[in-house]
Amino acid sequence: MNPTNPVPLSDAAPLDFASVFAGLGPHVSALDACLREQVSSFEIEIREMADYCIDTSGKRIRPALVFLSGWQDEEVRPELVRVAAVIELVHLATLVHDDIMDEASIRRGRESAGKAYGSEAAVLLGDALFAHALHLAAQFPTTLVCSAVAESTRKVCAGEIIQTLRRGTTAVSREDYFRVIDLKTAELFRVSCHLGSFLGGHPPEFVRAATTFGRQLGIAYQIFDDLADFFGEEAKIGKTLGTDLGSGKLTLPLMELAELLTDSERDDVMAEITGRSVPDTAKRLQQMQDLGVFSKVNEALERELIQAEEALQPFGGAAATPRLLSLVQVLRAQVAGLSGPL
Repeated sequence: MNPTNPVPLSDAAPLDFASVFAGLGPHVSALDACLREQVSSFEIEIREMADYCIDTSGKRIRPALVFLSGWQDEEVRPELVRVAAVIELVHLATLVHDDIMDEASIRRGRESAGKAYGSEAAVLLGDALFAHALHLAAQFPTTLVCSAVAESTRKVCAGEIIQTLRRGTTAVSREDYFRVIDLKTAELFRVSCHLGSFLGGHPPEFVRAATTFGRQLGIAYQIFDDLADFFGEEAKIGKTLGTDLGSGKLTLPLMELAELLTDSERDDVMAEITGRSVPDTAKRLQQMQDLGVFSKVNEALERELIQAEEALQPFGGAAATPRLLSLVQVLRAQVAGLSGPL
């Protein structure tokens, strides 16, 4: 590797994650096979439920980060497949719990697990997915994998707990917001790149850079997700939207909106956040459009993407670098797709 080589960038940015993942076909197939194999490890009474969650319709962003950060050549490495499966299981568990807390009925274009099986059973199903992920992680010959995954799982849960305790309150600063998304979303992006680059055999300096890249990309992705909750279309995003305001989450789009409203209008929004009045998502979206909230939030998102790019800039000679950077281009294209109809 020559760390001083400039990073090669494509003239045409890929428009979606599928475009980037097209070259990962054998890796994703191996991952899906590995995940399907895990279903038989669950007790027979809940295998159907586990299989429902371990579907193949998701974007597989976190496993892709494992494969792309560990990229040396096109070889499908079993250790990368296994750690990608571990992280995807953790992610799936968080989705099950998220949908219950958000009272979301749609996930990946079909009923959420909570809707399909009821909240009480789905909570325990999420716990079972978490437990099995750690079981798989413990089978690596090094304790580093299990330790890293366990720590990341704790951080993700901590982020969700903090956010849950702050629902329905307006006492959330920007620092609080970024702290939560760093924990609940960016952490799995970070550990995906960390373990992928480490198990892929890259030198320590690249592992550190890839780890930083994953964290910044994860923060940007959550900001995108919060934008999509207002500006997205369910048919495209594949999950229930418009839930943040109704569930009392003070996200960055709502923070930006509140700063631009009159005192009276701001009080109305805060009343909706705290549950003192019925949320009017359509009205808030119209206000966001009128006041240019989208561009303000996108500025914050773009700052994270620039930091992600800068982390890998010294490592243009690494085979993994252009592949990882293509995800930045994809996310920019996804954001542009949200702003199109405005």
